[in-house]
Amino acid sequence: MSSIHAIVVDPEAPGRLAIKEVAAPQAGPSEVLVQVETISLNRGEVELAMHADAGWRPGWDLAGTVIKQAAHGTGPKAGSRVFGSVPTGSWAEQVAVPTNRLAELPTSVTFAQAATIPTAGLTAFRALEKGGLLLNKHVLITGSTGGVGRFALQLARLGGAYVVGTIRDARHEALVREAGADEVIVEDDLAPAQTYGPYHLILDLVGGKALESALSLLATGGTCVLAGASASPSATIDVMDLIRTGRATLYALNMYAEFDSRPRSEDLAWLAQLVAEQKLQTSIEVEASWHDVGEVAQRLLQRQFTGKAVLHLA
Repeated sequence: MSSIHAIVVDPEAPGRLAIKEVAAPQAGPSEVLVQVETISLNRGEVELAMHADAGWRPGWDLAGTVIKQAAHGTGPKAGSRVFGSVPTGSWAEQVAVPTNRLAELPTSVTFAQAATIPTAGLTAFRALEKGGLLLNKHVLITGSTGGVGRFALQLARLGGAYVVGTIRDARHEALVREAGADEVIVEDDLAPAQTYGPYHLILDLVGGKALESALSLLATGGTCVLAGASASPSATIDVMDLIRTGRATLYALNMYAEFDSRPRSEDLAWLAQLVAEQKLQTSIEVEASWHDVGEVAQRLLQRQFTGKAVLHLA
């Protein structure tokens, strides 16, 4: 087909997002063409869409079926169930995806589950990697109710860590404990978390005051990975406190640079296998038609739900 439908930025549409006709994608030599079944929403891409020019096409994550194998002959064959991500434009009926950015799905994993994994799951996995061996180590995760936080809680627990999660709303405590937290802190001031520290690894998804408090809880030689700033992009760091801690590392995890440092396919396949084995839950909180993208995007920005939102194209 010469044209397809895709979600684009439209300042006049509800939530600034609308489904419109666009040119069909043309797959390059190392890309497969995917018929998209489901997409998931991430806060970062939705925030970008709120400020982007008319016509811009958002979207990172997708799951669907290969309808054309890559011309160079490698990667999933036509008919394969796959999931992955692209830099932008995944919210469309068809998407050309590089073979190193996607993986095949185990038969027991649904398209809805798969669409939640690429950005949130990989962010959590790559962040936890920075802590090295987590067996019997103490790990602190701020902002534990979001998509990345929920994946990180589960993966840290699977890695043998003693996991402490932070939340803003006490109503979510049971949810975070179910995801893998041994302890839950209900406030931005993380002073109570000191009881369970110091921490070998801290994954900060909040920024602001929470980050300021968290840094004082690092163990000697510990690592704090900065992977989000849902509360505030600004924080005041006590440099001398870090020096006194000794050999502490601050690691800024940039999604684009991090994910492209090595092919994503192997990590995506491993995460999907964990879901297939029911060792990893995908935390889907909202499922809807992609015709409801404007409404769901606004609900996401207003923090009206935790976990992940998945939209179906069918």
